[in-house]
Amino acid sequence: MAPEFTTSITRLFPDADRPVLIAGPTGAGKSTLALALARQQGGVIINADALQVYDGWRILTARPTISDERAAPHRLYGHVPHDHDYSVGHWLRDIAGCLADHAARPIVVGGTGLYFSALTEGLADIPAVAPHIRREADARLEHDGLQGLLNDLDAATRTRIDTQNPARVRRAWEVQAATGTGLAAWQDDTPAPTLPLADCQTCLIAADRDWLNQRIEARFDAMLEAGALKEARAMQSDWDPDRLSSRAIGARELIATLDGRMTLAEAATQAKTLSRQYAKRQRTWFRARMSGWNRLVLP
Repeated sequence: MAPEFTTSITRLFPDADRPVLIAGPTGAGKSTLALALARQQGGVIINADALQVYDGWRILTARPTISDERAAPHRLYGHVPHDHDYSVGHWLRDIAGCLADHAARPIVVGGTGLYFSALTEGLADIPAVAPHIRREADARLEHDGLQGLLNDLDAATRTRIDTQNPARVRRAWEVQAATGTGLAAWQDDTPAPTLPLADCQTCLIAADRDWLNQRIEARFDAMLEAGALKEARAMQSDWDPDRLSSRAIGARELIATLDGRMTLAEAATQAKTLSRQYAKRQRTWFRARMSGWNRLVLP
């Protein structure tokens, strides 16, 4: 545990009754901080990471260990079958059920910024996208590239989304194709938030880049030592690269190692690179969307 976490709990979270939100880039120690808080002040730890919701990848997605789960109540970890789709809308409904139980103060922790914005700002009730629309998006993306999808979007949506993020562009295109209404218009008709930001104590971990990169590299090595390759072997017979759960960083590389298409050293190098790039995207998103959060600068 980073020493800041042991000495800053009361300073960071002075009100032991108010809900807590903890966000930060991958590898920064969010789960460690959440567990330290739960042990000291009590509360139930609720996952806000889009990959930790899935079963099958406990080690590779850095889900809390069984020992951690015994030390404090945890919710929404590994509760979704790895072959299912799961959206921010699903998560918002699931966490609403957790929040309905007022027995324990919620400690919401994770690195998926969209989950936090949906929770604290509200989420438009957009209808589900039909499979044929998704297939059409695949075809358009392959034929026309990302710019082709962007060209079809209305101006308001183009100015609001991250146009460099293929997942966000594709989602906007699918919503517009399925409903005839732009994503921005849907967002403008957003209901009240489930948990307003003003009702919470916030903590955004702002990690030094070099410090974080060292932690990311060491953590992947620790994952390998803990059995990540064995975990991948258990998933190999049912592997489908198009599943949302397959986006776990390192999953494709470890499967490639098992298939003989990549050495383990190559897989580790690639996974570490992808993790660093992901952390950079997270930091950019947090700076843009969470400027009002309390910051914990590490190391």
